Amino acid sequence: MTDLNIFFQSFYQQLVASSPIELIGVLFGILQVWFAKANKSIHYLFGLLSITLTLFILFEVKLYAEIILNLYYFVMSIYGWWYWFKKPAANSNGQQPIAYASRIEWATVAAICVVGYFLLYTVLQNFTDSDVPAADAFVASFAWAGMWLLARRRMENWILLNISNFVAIPLLYHKGLVLYTLLTIFLFVMAIFGYLNWRKIIRGKAYIFSKD
Repeated sequence: MTDLNIFFQSFYQQLVASSPIELIGVLFGILQVWFAKANKSIHYLFGLLSITLTLFILFEVKLYAEIILNLYYFVMSIYGWWYWFKKPAANSNGQQPIAYASRIEWATVAAICVVGYFLLYTVLQNFTDSDVPAADAFVASFAWAGMWLLARRRMENWILLNISNFVAIPLLYHKGLVLYTLLTIFLFVMAIFGYLNWRKIIRGKAYIFSKD
């Protein structure tokens, strides 16, 4: 049996062994990204449902930074849902406009990524039984920054989220979470389309750069 056959056999066995909670959480996650790509505010509802189920799965496999990340997702999803329809800055559709990040927002993103990584790595390395502190901290910190930009409807959120997804794919597979590995691959692809869709929307608008 070749190494490739062994890989696919192992992948299939892990897929079959996935729990119902993992399956439902992944389905909600797919719906969340699909509606986010389509610029629909309902994506926050499916995101909240997916996060709630995902927390149980992550605790079982000791991905502690991912747990903190998902709690952050939960709070930012509520904030993003509110910010999406905040008045009076909303556009004619009653929504906050999509915009490119300002310099201040980019500085905030850099701080979240750098400070978040070193803080999480230090905690995971010294105070938990995590066996993947560096990867776990990297995925979480870049996803934090991306989610913050998504909540503020900034174009660059897709870039930050995909940097996180790129590292999360092998990390989740290493932990035996095959369905979440597949979901993250799906998220990676959808984030590319999300970026292209938002760019198409923003090119037809008068506002381009955030004034925040």
